[in-house]
Amino acid sequence: MELAFTPRQRAFRAEVRAWLADNVPRTPLASYDTREGFEQHREWERRLFDARLSMVMWPEALGGRGCDLIEWLIFEEEYYASGAPLRVNQNGQLLLGPTLMEFGTEAQKQRFLPRMASSEDMWAQGWSEPNAGSDMAAITSKAIREGDHYVLNGQKTWSTRAIYADWLFGLFRSDPASSRHHGLSFLTVPLDSPGVTIRPIRALNGKEAFAEIFFDDVRVPVENRIGDEGKGWHVAMATAGFERGLLLRSPGRFQHTTRRLVALYQAHREVADRDPAIRDAVCESWMGAEAYALSAYHTVGRLAKGARIGDEASTNKIVWSELDLKMHETAMRILGARGELVAEAPEAEDGASWLEGFLFAQAGPIYAGTNEIQRNIIAERMLGLPKS
Repeated sequence: MELAFTPRQRAFRAEVRAWLADNVPRTPLASYDTREGFEQHREWERRLFDARLSMVMWPEALGGRGCDLIEWLIFEEEYYASGAPLRVNQNGQLLLGPTLMEFGTEAQKQRFLPRMASSEDMWAQGWSEPNAGSDMAAITSKAIREGDHYVLNGQKTWSTRAIYADWLFGLFRSDPASSRHHGLSFLTVPLDSPGVTIRPIRALNGKEAFAEIFFDDVRVPVENRIGDEGKGWHVAMATAGFERGLLLRSPGRFQHTTRRLVALYQAHREVADRDPAIRDAVCESWMGAEAYALSAYHTVGRLAKGARIGDEASTNKIVWSELDLKMHETAMRILGARGELVAEAPEAEDGASWLEGFLFAQAGPIYAGTNEIQRNIIAERMLGLPKS
C-alpha cells in the first residue's frame, strides 16, 4: 500500500492544524463526567460546528463539511495531536449519526442531524439492561404500540453520561410475544419525557459517568422509530458496526497516546530500564498504534470502493481496547506508586491523566460488546468454527 496524500488533503490538514492552534482552550476543560465540564465541552463542540469541523464527513446540508473518510482520519490525527478536549457527543455523532444516514427517513435526518452536529442535542445510548448486557438479545424493556405512540416501560443501565444528555437511542421490545433478536424496535427518546427517571452511577474515579434509566409509561411518537417496526436488531447491528469497526475510536487517539507514552518513558528512562519488559511494552504500543492507523486507512479505502464494515469489526474492537489497556498499564508501571496520585496531589504526573486513562481503559474490553463476545463472533463467522 502506498500512502500518499493529495494536494487537497495536505491543504485540509494544514487548515485544520492552524485552526486548532488558534482555538484549542489553553486551560483544560473540567471533566465531562461533571455537569460543569459537560456544558464546557458542549460549548467547545459548538465552536467546532461553527467552523464546520464538528462532523467533517457529513454533508454540508446536514451540518457537516462534505469530506471523505480519508479527510476524516486526517482531521482526527490533527485533533488529537493538538491536545484538544475529548469529544462528549460521540454517542450521537459517531454512532447514531451514521445509523440515521443509513436507516433514517429524510425528515429524521433533517430533524436530528444538524442539532447533533452542533451539539444542541447531546445523546446517550440505551442498550444494556440489568439482565441484558453483552447478551443484548435478552432485552425486555417494552415499547407497546398505542395508536401513533409507543408506550415504554422497563429499565436501561450503564448509559454513559445519560444524567446530562438530552436524548437517548436504544432498543425496545415492541412485540411482547417475541424473543431474542426478533420483535425489537430502535427508538429515540427525549430524556425529559414524563415518566423518565435517571439515577447516576459513579465510575471508578467517583464521577457520575454512567446512569440507570427507568421508563414508566413513557409515550414516544411513532415517528421517533428508526427503521421498520420489529427490525431494530438489524439497525442496532449497523450502529455496533460503526462503533467497533471504525468511528468510535479513531487511530489518532492512540497515536497521540503512544507519543505521550514514549515521552514519559524517555523522561523516566533510568528507572524504567530497570525492567527491560517496560521498554518492550513501549515499543509494542507504538507499533500497535501505527499498525492500527494503517489498518484504518485500508478500511476506508475499501469503503470508498463500496465495501461495508462486516464481522472484522470485532477484530478491530479487540485491537483498540487491548491497545488502550497496554498503553496505560505501561505508563502506570513507569510511574510506579506516583502514578496512583489523584489530580489534586502536587506530585501528580500530568494532572493524573495517566491514572484517569488507566481507569477508563479497564472498561474498554467490556463496552461496545465484551471482547469475549467478539472472540466468539470471530470464531464462528470469520473462522467458521463450530459453536461447541
